[in-house]
Order: sequence, then C-alpha cells, then structure tokens
Amino acid sequence: MSAKAIREYDGKLLLAHYLQQSPTMATTQPTAAFAQPQTRLAQVNLSEVNTTDSADKISAAVEAALSRAERLNPWLMSTKLVAKPDQLIKRRGKSGLLLLNADWAQVKEWIRERAVKEVAVGEISGVLKTFLVEPFVPHPAEVEYYVCIQSHREGDEILFTHEGGVEIGDVDAKALRLQVPISQPLPDSESIAAKLLADIASPTQRAALATFIERLYAVYVDLNFTYLEINPLVVLETTDGSLPQVVYLDLAAKLDQTAEFESGDKWAKARSDAVVYGTAEAEAGAAAGPAMDFPAPFGREL
Repeated sequence: MSAKAIREYDGKLLLAHYLQQSPTMATTQPTAAFAQPQTRLAQVNLSEVNTTDSADKISAAVEAALSRAERLNPWLMSTKLVAKPDQLIKRRGKSGLLLLNADWAQVKEWIRERAVKEVAVGEISGVLKTFLVEPFVPHPAEVEYYVCIQSHREGDEILFTHEGGVEIGDVDAKALRLQVPISQPLPDSESIAAKLLADIASPTQRAALATFIERLYAVYVDLNFTYLEINPLVVLETTDGSLPQVVYLDLAAKLDQTAEFESGDKWAKARSDAVVYGTAEAEAGAAAGPAMDFPAPFGREL
C-alpha cells in the first residue's frame, strides 16, 4: 500500500459520482434515507505558473483561470460562495485561508490577492496555486457531524462524533468507533446506528447518517481509499417531507496509489469534463478523464 493524499476537489468528485453506484460492503443494502445534493465545484488551478514569471504574466494566468472557472460553472455568478486553497493544508479556517458567504466578485478579488504568492501556515511556508470554490451552505451548528474511515493492518475503522466543525477538539478521545476486520462485511444500517449514532436524538438524522455511512464505506472500498475524513458533515432536514440532504462540506482523503491499475479508470471517469460539466471539453484526454494527481504536501513542492 502507498497512501497518497489527493485534493479536496478530486475527493469530492469521486464521492459525487460513486456515492450511489459503488457496490455495498454491508450485510444488507438499506434503502437510502438521505438525498445527495447536486455537486457544484469549481477549481482555479495555477499549478503551471512559476513565481519567477513576470507580474504581468502571473496576472494574465490568474485572470485566464478565473475566466475558465466562470465559463464552465455559470452558477458561480448566482449564489453565495466559499473559497479556499486546495493544497493539502490543514486548519485553513484558523489560518485565515477560508472565505465564506461571498459573491463571485469577492471570491475573484480574494483569489487575486493570494494566487501564486507565498503564505505561512504554522511553521510551513508555501505558494498558493490551487483554489476550490463551492456554494455556501448555511446551517445551524447542531447539525454538524464528523466522520472518518481509515485503514489499519487488521482492517478498516470508522470514527464518528455528533459534533463537527472547526472547534471539534480531540477526535480520538470523543469519537465512537466501528471496526470492520479484513474480509468481513460492514454491519447493517441498524447496527451502524447502534454503534456510532447513539448520541443522535433525531430518528430522521440517525437514519440519514446510517445509510450515508454505508454508502461512504462502499465508495471507500470500491475506489481503494486508505483514509477519508469529512468535517463537517451536515444533515439538512426539509419541511416538505422529502429526504434530508447530506452535505460533505470539508474533506480530506488518501488513495492507495499502488491500486491505480485497478481503480485508475474509475478515478479518471469521475473527474472527466463529460461527467463534471455534462459535456467534454476539447482538451486532450477529456473524454476519459485525467489521471489522478497526487500533489506534494503544502510547502514541499518538487
């Protein structure tokens, strides 16, 4: 196994495409008690730009990347947005690298001020070259949760807390845990709820989370993840009687790079322009999708 981190943008695209497709790993496949909202993600990628380039060249590259994002994602101009760097940086909110509830004009200015410039996160310095923009999802703090799946020598482990967000605190100390030994199925949704969701009072939220965790673990195994953390995971109940929406607001993930021969085509398909935008751009490899990118950790670019 070679566990390599991927961008949040790529991880969310994998979940968006396969969450309802991957074969279940549970003893029984439950009826989904949650709705998956439309995935809207925009990437501003300047990874090919060098800090040694002239200021005019950098500025032109930034404007071109912003224009491309706007052209491919027209929803950017009609909704409130979240913007953040997407370079394997932890605790972006506490480092001032998170813009919330902004319009597209504000997002563009925020990115212009930071793109291809060095910033310090703790004791590590690096250059910001990749940004993720997505819709802002207003919600009360009490519907924020934390879920993590990680692989060990003996099998997989699912961690869950009924509190999520920036101030989650010590996850290891407070998380409820479910072990899934190697070659053993995932328990049914009722057992998942009993083991992990004992602190959730709402039956609707419990059912939504139990079936979401079943689906999340199916994707985890199907696509050869080695680590998958969502914080916060938000459950939005409706007033019209429809299923609640489960939204993964912040995500960190690692894939087993040595499984690329087995899952590489799946990784590429979910990230193809045909799937992401509904039509294939006239770019090399657009129909099949790009090979998965495993970026260097922040501040350790090659």
